[in-house]
Amino acid sequence: MHRTRLASLHIFVALIAAMTLAGVTLAGQTAAPKDRPPAPAPRAVDGHPDLTGIWEHNAATPLERPDELGDRATLTDNELAQLKAKAAELFNGDGDAGFGDSIYVAALRNILGKDKGFKSTDVTGNYNAFWVVGRWFENRTSLITDPPNGKLPPLTADARTRQAAAAERRKAHPYDGPEDIALGQRCITGNVPMLGAGYNNYYQIVQSPTHVAVNMEMRHDTRVIPITNRPHLAGTVHLWLGDPIGRWEGETFVVDSTNFRSDSPVARGGGSEQLHLIERFTRINAETLKYEVTVDDPASWTKPWTAVLFMKSTADQIYEYACHEGNEAMSGTLRGTRVQEKNARAKAAKSTSSSR
Repeated sequence: MHRTRLASLHIFVALIAAMTLAGVTLAGQTAAPKDRPPAPAPRAVDGHPDLTGIWEHNAATPLERPDELGDRATLTDNELAQLKAKAAELFNGDGDAGFGDSIYVAALRNILGKDKGFKSTDVTGNYNAFWVVGRWFENRTSLITDPPNGKLPPLTADARTRQAAAAERRKAHPYDGPEDIALGQRCITGNVPMLGAGYNNYYQIVQSPTHVAVNMEMRHDTRVIPITNRPHLAGTVHLWLGDPIGRWEGETFVVDSTNFRSDSPVARGGGSEQLHLIERFTRINAETLKYEVTVDDPASWTKPWTAVLFMKSTADQIYEYACHEGNEAMSGTLRGTRVQEKNARAKAAKSTSSSR
């Protein structure tokens, strides 16, 4: 299987080698070449690296490495150029928008001949691509760095049971009440760890000698992280974004978070009261912020896992996240479900009556 994947990648290169890459771009996907290296990281008044600023994560790099890439942690520059060109072709503003990992995966599979074009799998349709921010590409093939295969560890038996129960609950009671609607749909809170990309994934950081605050564009939530050696909250207290405690380790700001709720919005299947996050913010230079997170949740995954992403400094501003405009979507969703239930009862009663 591994040899087959490598052979496919070689075909990948050969198939696209004749393409003219000049002039094929995807808005915002890469920075222009520069004559001089970025300026060094600035310092705050207390001497620590200054994390202050607005940072974007619009990388197309998927969280998990696609199966087609086997154990390859990076692409060659030539392969990367071809991937960028194919993404520019697929997402040129005329077709469906791609979200999350779908842009990278669609471009890769089109190059390998496994897919043709891109169409949203959304039942109700999707945005046009021109509504969505452009994505930039890098040589890395996954955000996950550990395990080395670029994949999430297997879920525990307990996590699989929880997921199955939750799925069954959603199927049987999709919208009995507000609490049955997903946190994202209710616009309750943002996500940790901060691994999303390309869709409202801008972060504004404000720093003082005693606190660091991270304003997340997605759902407009703010994490206020005290720099302290106090212990974590009592084990009976659980929060959606956990209890973060910050400290400096040399040039890196480390955030240790525990006390999560069992329904905390954690990446792809996690979320238990045993969740423990260690996040590391390192300002590489004036333009780049390295974000590294280790997720340790023994109730959800069979081993801890680590992901790394690089945020770029931006002059863009973070504006209001008007999630569902005055909560109208909430009442509409619940009211629509009651109508569906009423119609289903009427249909069942009619069927029963006609069979007599």
